[in-house]
Amino acid sequence: MSDLSRPPAAKIIAIANQKGGVGKTTTAINLAAALAEAKKNILLVDLDPQGNASTGLGIDRENRDFTTYDLLLEDTPLNQIIQSTETKRVSIVPATVDLSSADIELYTNEKRNHLLRDALKQPDIDGFAFDYILVDCPPSLNLLTVNAMVAADSVLVPLQSEFFALEGLSQLMLTIREMREVANPNLRIEGIVLTMYDSRNNLSQQVEADARDNLGDLVFKTVIPRNVRVSEAPSFAMPVLSYDPTSKGALAYRALGKEVIKNNAVKKR
Repeated sequence: MSDLSRPPAAKIIAIANQKGGVGKTTTAINLAAALAEAKKNILLVDLDPQGNASTGLGIDRENRDFTTYDLLLEDTPLNQIIQSTETKRVSIVPATVDLSSADIELYTNEKRNHLLRDALKQPDIDGFAFDYILVDCPPSLNLLTVNAMVAADSVLVPLQSEFFALEGLSQLMLTIREMREVANPNLRIEGIVLTMYDSRNNLSQQVEADARDNLGDLVFKTVIPRNVRVSEAPSFAMPVLSYDPTSKGALAYRALGKEVIKNNAVKKR
């Protein structure tokens, strides 16, 4: 029975792909910014030891006193870890390289697959009134990614528009199916978003056609173009929506945010 005294829980979306360089962190940062522009309160959980999402939202390494490592393994309260960012309505649980040892330490913990889920259910999270929690996963199917999938309501998959894209996707889909069977029966696929898309390139068009033929409505209508402004924005520690609000990349991520909100509104009916 649900606790009617608590506000509605935030929708938790894991952003995952075991392949690196597909625009995963870029999508996490800019989707967070796009949802925030639409007046949603966002928490971005940086679950990648590289900490690029933290850097991309302007959190200097020396200011990461508490991180996802503390969240998972030290039982540190959320209200000590969550930091605000320069992007209005976007907060973050930052990461550092310390998280790289967490995967090894998790193996000895009996609750190793459920630590993130339990951490995000702390009662003090209610005070933040988040609408969405986005989890930026590492580029591998390790225990950190498993934790994200156990905690999440859904998985959003950035898919680079390249030759072997769909081949790599099959392993991720298999992992999602296994998570449903053994740990999180309610896990769903939020959608697959094509990234680094070049409409002038026949290969990009072919990958899109194959993805839509094979996966149908699971593929977002929005595609994220290959755009120099998207690539430049992280070096200025801001989302492309702030760096160049009218660029093709910003417009695409804004459209993706609207699509995510619309899809979730439909599912709630």
